[in-house]
Order: sequence, then C-alpha cells, then structure tokens
Amino acid sequence: MNTVGGYFRGFMTPLKNDRFLRALLREPVDVTPVWMMRQAGRYLPEYRETRARAGDFMALCQNAELACEVTLQPLERFPLDAAILFSDILTIPDAMGLGLYFEAGEGPKFKKPVRTAADVEALTVPDPEKDLGYVMDAVRTICRELNGRVPLIGFSGSPWTLATYMIEGGSSKDFRRIKAMMFDQPELLKHVLSVLADSVTSYLNAQIEAGAQAVQIFDTWGGVLSPENYRDFSLHYMDRIVKGLKRENEGRKVPVILFTKNGGQWLESMADTGADALGLDWTTDISEARQRVGNRVALQGNMDPSTLYASPERIRQEVATILEKFGTGNGHVFNLGHGIHQFVEPEKAGAFVNAVHELSASYHASV
Repeated sequence: MNTVGGYFRGFMTPLKNDRFLRALLREPVDVTPVWMMRQAGRYLPEYRETRARAGDFMALCQNAELACEVTLQPLERFPLDAAILFSDILTIPDAMGLGLYFEAGEGPKFKKPVRTAADVEALTVPDPEKDLGYVMDAVRTICRELNGRVPLIGFSGSPWTLATYMIEGGSSKDFRRIKAMMFDQPELLKHVLSVLADSVTSYLNAQIEAGAQAVQIFDTWGGVLSPENYRDFSLHYMDRIVKGLKRENEGRKVPVILFTKNGGQWLESMADTGADALGLDWTTDISEARQRVGNRVALQGNMDPSTLYASPERIRQEVATILEKFGTGNGHVFNLGHGIHQFVEPEKAGAFVNAVHELSASYHASV
C-alpha cells in the first residue's frame, strides 16, 4: 500500500497504490515501484494452464476475460506496483490484414508480408474500436477487475519494430529485407512507418480512453540501427507518436515510457521527444544514464533478466547495486532490462520484487 498520499492527484477513480505513476512523473514515493516486462507469461504455471484452456496465444489475447485473468495472475503472487495489459505487439499489423500466426518454436509470422509498393499502398490505419476491439474490451475488463488496486499499463510496438516483422515476414536475425528497403527505397519504408505511426497513436489513445493509466512504446529492434538511421527511421516516428498522444485523461496525467532495446547511446535524443520516462536495458549504467538526462525524464530499469536464475541472495545484491547507482531522489521505476525469461522460477521473481521494496525505502526516507 502506498503511504505517500493514498490517491494520485486528479483521479476520478482513486488508486490504492499510485507510486508507479508518481515515479514516472518524478514525484516523491515511499519506496521504488517495481514491475516486470512480460510479468504475465510462461514462467507462471497458472499462465500456462490458462493458455491451454484458451487453445492458442491469439485466442488468449482475443478473449477479454482470459486476458484479464493472466494480466492479474502475477499480482496475486507478487506485490507489484503496476499491471500491464496482456496482449501482443503485433496486433496492429494483424488488424491490417497481414495474417498473423505463430509457428511452434519459431515465433510470429505473417501470411502476407509487406514487400512491394503495392503492398505498402494497401496499408491502412486500423480502427481501434472496430478492428482491435478485443484489446479495448480487455483494457476495460482489466480496469474493472483491478478496481484501483494498481495502475494499468497499455502498450504498443514502435513503428520500426512493427515494420521489421511486417517486411521480414516474421522474426529476423539480420533484418535483410527491411534494411534493403531502408537503403534502396527509403521513401517507401517511410510510408510504411508513417502509416504505423498514425496507427500506434490511434491505438494507444484508444487504450488510454478505455482506462490505461500509462503507456509504453516498445522499440525492440531500434538498437540494430546506426545512429543516423535510428534517428530517421525509428526515433522520428516515436517522437511523432508521443506528440499525438493524450497526456491527460479523466483529470489525471497519463505518463509515456519509451524503451529502445540497446538504445542507451541515444537517451538524450529520446528525452527530447517529451516522453515522461525512458526504459533502460542492462547494457547501460543507470548512474551514467541519470547524469546524462538529469531531471528531464524518469528512468525505468534495468536489471539483467538472467539475474533471476541466481540465488535470492545474489538477486538481492544486484537490486542493491542498481538502487545505489541510481541514488536518492525521485524518478526511478525498477524493472528488468528486458522481459522475464520463461524458465525463471516464480519464487526468484518474488525475491526480486520484495528486495526492491525492502532495500529502496532508505532512498526515500525524506518522503
């Protein structure tokens, strides 16, 4: 329970625990808030049981009650400070008619990859309530069931990241098709990214209107770009999205988090977008990141997810190190540097969450 103020200022529906939102806005908190990317997922036996009942991954995403169930499962185990919508980053391309499907052991694939000028011209912005209504139904259902327990995070993939899957036809190690388009047909790729930027803006705004109290943009593959190409083909479109998002809803501020994996070298430029917080992976030292961005943005992260394979004692040491590196003051949301791995024992995740709350209190003693 948050002892700072009990309710986040301006909420029409009060939150029992608002420290996550306060930290994103660099306001005082009693302890450092914590959540985990992919916190609802395969490392939890109850998730695997629910997915088996659903039949497959997309059936789980498209069933509002089951998506709500798995969103809340980690909160039943751990005292997390936020829930994150259970969905997939590829819902937008699927709604564009590209035919998303999942091959066992191979990840997501598309039946209709985007390869030609005709493919690009056929792309249209999905209607979030009509074409992605199952996501909005899930958001509304989760908010109802949370009943102010903790905030709900909505999310989307970044335009660049979505485009990599759409153009490659699925996952890729070398990104040869999208990079060939980027170098040989840059204007064609920019058209794809422009449609995706409009789509992500509309999609996230609909999630906010449905009740999401913060949103995160996952730029999973921005880090495969050179600095110039990152600016022109990834950051430019995320900047456009941030500027088009609703930043207040029902009398409350709606914080925006940008996360580029392997993007630590571009933090200053990311902060220039006007986002409220930047996610860090574990390849960036959080003390150096804080020195570079100052008080312009909050920072989220950034423990190596593999630390959760270690003993609870070692996990606690790593949490202590990261807290010490960030230091005192406001604006830190503790998280892993990427998603939790599927083979992590749930008890290790619990040790991680508890360590953050226990060890961080002294950094907020003046609250």
